[in-house]
Amino acid sequence: MKERTRTRPLPRQILSDSVYEAVKELVMDQHIEPGARVNIDQLARDLRVSPTPVREALARLEMDALVIKEPLRGYSIAPILDAAAFEQLYEVRGLIEPFAARRACERANRQLVTALHREIDAMQKTIDGLRPEKPRRYRDYREFAWEDARFHEAIAVASGNELLGETLSRLRSHLHLYRLYYATGIGPETVAEHEAIVTAIAAHQPEAAAAAMAEHIKRSQGRQRHAFER
Repeated sequence: MKERTRTRPLPRQILSDSVYEAVKELVMDQHIEPGARVNIDQLARDLRVSPTPVREALARLEMDALVIKEPLRGYSIAPILDAAAFEQLYEVRGLIEPFAARRACERANRQLVTALHREIDAMQKTIDGLRPEKPRRYRDYREFAWEDARFHEAIAVASGNELLGETLSRLRSHLHLYRLYYATGIGPETVAEHEAIVTAIAAHQPEAAAAAMAEHIKRSQGRQRHAFER
């Protein structure tokens, strides 16, 4: 068990969203280790809130697949992806996301292209703002993770297939992959690959958009895979 990390007390007028983000940060940075049981009362004391918003936060994290609730045992932290689950996640992404990019390209308008460029610009600003000499933590990459998720989900929604968008959202791949090996999965390569996808969409070239997305998924998989080779 890791040595307890002192957490910064939250304001008493805390919103449930703030407690959710605070607990998620502890999970993502592994201050609460994968597989460990969650002591709700202790966590509430650490955050200086009542147990109620902590329970609400854990219920939301269960929907994110970051915690597991077991009858009579309460919550525990979900395990990090193993090699088999990692490959399965990318198999699913490799099937649905190129299709989504092709369909989104066929239906694309100026608003979609503008929105995708906005996410790419935001991702680049996040990268530019990182200080490499400082330890990397979830809060440093939280914005990047959100922007990455919004980029991919925007394409899925633009495909016009509601089930596809819901499926991609439920994968929560950006959260799982961050926990696995965030240090190599985030950087200018991701931005460049996103730009190639948007270039094809803006040019109304569906097959090129699908190919660019497939290449992005393949390269992302390669960047993350060596976490299992250490």
